[in-house]
Amino acid sequence: MSFDLIIRNGIVVTGERIESADIGIRDGKIVDLGDLKQASTAEVLDAKGLHVLPGVIDTQVHFREPGLTHKEDLETGTKAAILGGVTTIFDEPNTSPTTTAEEALRDKLERAKGRAWCDYAFWVGASKENLDQLAHLDTLEGSPGIGEVFMGSSTGPLLVDSDEDLRKVLQNGTRRVSVHAEDEARNLDRRARWNAGNLEEDPTLGYPLTGTVADHPHIRDSESARLATRRILKLAEETGRPIHILHLSTAEEVLEIEAARLRGVDVTVEITPQHLWFAAPGCYERLGALAQMNPPIRSGYHRAALRDAFQKGFFNVIGSDHAPHTREEKSKAYPHTPSGMTGVQTLLPVMLTLVKQGFTDLRTVVRMKSEQPARIFSAKGKGRIAPGYDADLVLLDPNQAFVVDEAWLASRCGWSPFAGETLYGRPENVILRGQVAARAGQPWGLASGNPVFFNQ
Repeated sequence: MSFDLIIRNGIVVTGERIESADIGIRDGKIVDLGDLKQASTAEVLDAKGLHVLPGVIDTQVHFREPGLTHKEDLETGTKAAILGGVTTIFDEPNTSPTTTAEEALRDKLERAKGRAWCDYAFWVGASKENLDQLAHLDTLEGSPGIGEVFMGSSTGPLLVDSDEDLRKVLQNGTRRVSVHAEDEARNLDRRARWNAGNLEEDPTLGYPLTGTVADHPHIRDSESARLATRRILKLAEETGRPIHILHLSTAEEVLEIEAARLRGVDVTVEITPQHLWFAAPGCYERLGALAQMNPPIRSGYHRAALRDAFQKGFFNVIGSDHAPHTREEKSKAYPHTPSGMTGVQTLLPVMLTLVKQGFTDLRTVVRMKSEQPARIFSAKGKGRIAPGYDADLVLLDPNQAFVVDEAWLASRCGWSPFAGETLYGRPENVILRGQVAARAGQPWGLASGNPVFFNQ
């Protein structure tokens, strides 16, 4: 048997096992695993001393193109992705114009040709104006379906806040819907009362109002998240539509979802590295508005609950919610600062650092960052190191420490909340469909990303 590429002497990590094995690749696919010393090949990549992981599938990024490319675009965002070991991204619809029509999806797919460094798909957003078109939009090629459904305000028309309209979203289509669960009415009320100087503190945070960005989780409080999550769970139960709740941030939501699962609701849940890593008020004191995102980074009480749920297997997917803004935008006085952090390039190293700290293990990370995203969203040929799957692979040393230097970051905005942190496992080589896309921590060759295809 002959191959185009053999990766030799690596330690292969899957969700089931960790073992020494060679990987034989032909025509962009994994063909064989095992002892391939006698096989002929056009090229060999020696992975001695390195672990070989399946490429990361980041199911929530905001690459800002079209319309907001001063923050990020498809080229810079996907370059950051590939340097971080992310070989597939699902980009969100809150661009300008929003991705709420078939023409907008086609435009994004065209823009990505020849410019994307990793493989890509684009969520189609729900709005009050396209509810009757969602069943058709849910089936379009190049998209995993409908999401991110914003129950709290976002860009332009991307707000679906009433139960009546949310019900219509869930009734039109069949694929899993991804949801941003914050209660718009409560957020608006609490913002108005904060502006008027009569907002009561969120008691779950354990620190007082300060008049600074540290008030962000007091305004978009834990009850806003709990109310929205309870509402969408009830509607999912009523309609039978599978849902995916993004960037969970509170202890109370864990309880709501556990109860819903016992009732038979089909709900999967994402956790971000930043909600596992940071805690208020310290993150706001140190990072200011660079720590501001929606839903907010909350207190150590919530972080402890999320970590406990993670270790019990509650979460299904790890996503970065990469949402860049410029330093200038972030340097304004709160509340005039935009919400969102970068994260696609640091997603894998942060999780490998949590492995190094003993919080989790490599196989769990592989399941949640690669295998389960592919299975949950039915991405064809993605997420596994197994014969027949795309040869999307990351070679790294999970015990090798590095300091996050802004010079390493490929995002156009040029900053990271993890800058200066010592992390582990910076990718050395990244393989995309059998071709080297990053070597020695730098982009390699040409941008060669392709659209992802999905089982309907």
